[in-house]
Formats: sequence, structure tokens, C-alpha cells
Amino acid sequence: MSVGEILLERGKITAEHLQAALAARKSPHDRIDRILVQMGFVDEREVLKILGEQMSIDVVDLAEIDIDIELLKKMPSRLIHKRGLIPIAKTEDSLKVATADPYDITAFDELRMLTGHKLKIEPVLASESEIQRIIRQHFGVGGSTVDEMIEDQEEDEDVELLTDSVDENGDLVEMAQEATVVKLVNEILTEAIRDKASDIHIEPYENDLTIRYRIDGVLQNTVVPPQIRRFQAAIISRIKIMCNLNIAEKRLPQDGGFKARIHGREIDFRVSVVPTGYGEGVVLRILDRQSINLSLQQLGMSEDLLSDFESLITRPHGIILVSGPTGSGKTTTLYAALHTIVSDEIKILTIEDPIEYYLDGINQVQTSEKIGLTFARALRSFLRHDPDVILVGEIRDRETAEVAINASLTGHLVFSTLHTNDSVTANTRLLDMNVEPFLVSSSIEGVLAQRLVRTICPHCKEAYEPDRAALPNDFELDSGKKLYRGRGCRECRHIGYKGRIGIFELLMMNTEIRELVVNRASAGQILEAAMKNGLRLLREDGWDKVRAGLTTPQEVLRVAKE
Repeated sequence: MSVGEILLERGKITAEHLQAALAARKSPHDRIDRILVQMGFVDEREVLKILGEQMSIDVVDLAEIDIDIELLKKMPSRLIHKRGLIPIAKTEDSLKVATADPYDITAFDELRMLTGHKLKIEPVLASESEIQRIIRQHFGVGGSTVDEMIEDQEEDEDVELLTDSVDENGDLVEMAQEATVVKLVNEILTEAIRDKASDIHIEPYENDLTIRYRIDGVLQNTVVPPQIRRFQAAIISRIKIMCNLNIAEKRLPQDGGFKARIHGREIDFRVSVVPTGYGEGVVLRILDRQSINLSLQQLGMSEDLLSDFESLITRPHGIILVSGPTGSGKTTTLYAALHTIVSDEIKILTIEDPIEYYLDGINQVQTSEKIGLTFARALRSFLRHDPDVILVGEIRDRETAEVAINASLTGHLVFSTLHTNDSVTANTRLLDMNVEPFLVSSSIEGVLAQRLVRTICPHCKEAYEPDRAALPNDFELDSGKKLYRGRGCRECRHIGYKGRIGIFELLMMNTEIRELVVNRASAGQILEAAMKNGLRLLREDGWDKVRAGLTTPQEVLRVAKE
């Protein structure tokens, strides 16, 4: 019986799954079991288990095996990168090798030939994802591609030009379009998507080129081959070509973007290039439309706060502000709010810089400084477009603030963001823009401040007894209660965190706070009045999530001040 038939007999897949895999087969040589795994119909370990039974080969978990690094480095890179063979143990007369493809007999023959037929090759089965993880961990992202580029590169060590030549750009265009450079950049992008990164940082230094991914809001170094520095210019030129930027301009910052299909998903990339001392640095912001969470219930709001916020977003008019630093999830919260209220009965218009995600039933406009389409100008046009709800990407200046306030006072519900540290300083921030106090007090309905904290990885979560003396003074924990932390596993890249959740602080405007704003009261006075009326601070919401076992005290301390 074939592996597909055995999976069907054991109830691991359905007949429909098997038919879909057969239909997706492009050639008779394509393995059905691999197609089933790629389509997500069955777990890879289930397939390995059946293959192991059929061929009498052991199945191992590479995450639980200490890999001999020296033995790994001695293996021919071609067998590791191209054939996916990982040596895991060696004796005087045998070599145990992990593979995901037991049918690749030529790979084992090649290994026997390279060892001079002296060693007995003992294959064991391991998942392809684990094999690729070990290759990336020890050889870097795109390691095989860099090796290939070095092999193909013509060596001329007599003269090495250290300054840019006039003709270099023509050569760079040609080199940036080479298949190996294209493949290397694609591997960097694919790895970022696999790790669910939000940004890719490509940073040149004197003797190095580093690549870092921002995962769950924190930058993490990615292993890359040391020789990648030699292809810095080609990598950056390739990214510029993808964005239709000027590859000859290396003295000025440039911004652009491109769209790519990776693993069947359409993903937008926003690109920023800046000149640094050792070449151009590049940051790519990843906008994955499928990853956006559009449900208010799943953002992490407590029941009481969610109820108050839902009452705000269904009001007929007024301004609702979401505040927080860059990367705190403000846009996601606003999109979730719009997604909650969108219907056939109301007209929603947005002006954004840029449009990060496209939503059905909502008219979205992107600002363009080149042609003078600013937030304020678009807002004025919106008022003649008969909207019910308006979203302004950000209130940056007095003009935008005043137009937004006028829109709210003429019967529109306006959503926007402000860069402030907490909810109470949003009012004083608008006053600092020289907006009249009576306009601010009469238009603002509520301010939601937020941050994002990393959540504990559910796969390696463990309880522990905390050191009470090390806990912050404002954190209360009942005696005998335990906290949770992530031990670190392959699912979370051995960090202990996986995913993020919001912590929130919602200021609901009332008569007392409006009077304080009219009288230009300080943020401290507004905070005191708000806390009397039940305002719960960011850290208090954070501590609730720590006690609930969702995150750690260190995460709350990292994002929220005392």
C-alpha cells in the first residue's frame, strides 16, 4: 500500500484529501505524502512514522538530539544543503545520518563514496522542517545560495577596487538580476514570513552584514553565512529593483515598496533605504493581510473595558483616539473597531499613510505629499462625500486636528491616533497644538492607550514560585499564588514567548474631565480625576494578564512605565 492509502486507512486523512493531493500532483514523480503535508491535510510526523514502519528505519526528533557541530561542519555542504542530510552520530565503522527523504538513494551512495566506503551509513528519519531549522541555525539563511554564488564568482585577487566606479551601476543591475541573488533575497523574505516577523533589518558594518528580524516586537539576530558581506551591493540593488527605486542613488534616503506572493499568500513590503557609513541600510516592513486580527474580542481587552469601548464606537458623533508609540497596535485596534461597526447602513471613509490593509465595505484613501493630498485636505473633501464614520490615520498638526474636530461637531464619528504615552496626555497634546480647549473638551469622547506584550509560549509554559522581593511595588500577588513563564522550545525559537496581546487603558470623558480640559488643567490633575472615576492604568491591566498566566512581569515592565 502507498503512504496515502495507509493514511486513509488509519483515518489520518479523508478520501477528499487524497483526491485533492492527486489533483495537485504536477508529475508522476511527485510524492503524494509530501503534497498532503504541504496542503496541511496531515502532520509530517504521521507520514514519517508510516515511512519508518515500511522501511524499518527509526524516526528521531532532532530538537532532542545534541548535534555534533564539528561533524556537521566536516560534511560536504552540498549533501547538507541540496540533499538535506544531517549527521547525528559517528562511530569507528558507522555514520548515523538524518534525512526526510529515505527514497533519495543517490544521496547515500554519494556519501558512501565521499567516506571511501569505510563507514556504514545508517539512515534515520527526521522532519524536513527540523532539518531545515538546523541548516539555518548553523549555516545561516541562504547558506547554500551563498556557497553557490562564491563558487560561480570569478576570482581576481590581484586588484580589488575599494571605491565606487562609474560603470559599477551597470554591473550591479546585471548582478542583482542573477538567479542566485534573486534566490538569496527570496530566502531572506521567506524566512521572515516563516518566523512571523514584522520587519527585516539589513545592516552593513565594516566587516559584516547583519540581518535582524523583528519578531513579536523585539529584534532578533538571524544567522547568515559570513561570506554574505561580499554580496551586500547585489542584495541591496535587488531589493531596490523590486521597489523600482534608483539603484544609482546611494547618498540620499529612498522609500518604496513591492508586493510578493509567498507560500500562496499575497504580502506587501514597505521598504526604507538610508545611507550609512559602510553602505546602505535597508528596513522592510512586512504587511501580511492574512495575519491581521480583526476581532475586538481577540485583542486582549477585559470584559468591562471591551463593553465601554464598544459603547464608544457606536456613538453617532465625536472623536475616539487611540494612543501609543509606533508598533503598539493602534492601527490594528482601529481596523478591528471599523470591522465591528461596518454595515450597509453607514458610509465609512479612511485617510491613511499608507493603507496597511484593505477592508471590504470601507472606502480607503492614501495620502500623497507629492500632489498635496494631506490628512487635512482629504478630510475637507470627505465632509462633502456624505460619510457617517471617518478614520484619520494620525493627527499630526493643528490643521488636521481642527478639521477632525469640526467633522465630529457636525455629526460625524471620527477615529484617529496620537503618539502619546498614556490616555490622559492626549488632551494636553491637542492643546499643545494650539487647538482651543473648548473644541477639545466638546469633541473628544474617549481615549484608548495601548501597548503590546509578548505572550508566554503555550508549548513550554511552566508555573514557578516568584521571588516576592524582586516583584515591582505596584504588583500585588496573593500568597501561595504562582506565576508562569516560558521554558523555551523549538516552537518559540527557545525564547519562551510566542505571539502578542494588548494591554489597555481607556479614558472615558465626563463632565468633570471636560471642565478640567477647558481650564487647561495639567495631565496630573486629569489623571487624578479619571482614576476617581474608575480609570485602570496600563500597568494594572498588564498585571491582570500576568496573574492570568498570559505574560510575565518583565514584559509589562518593558512596555509600560510606572
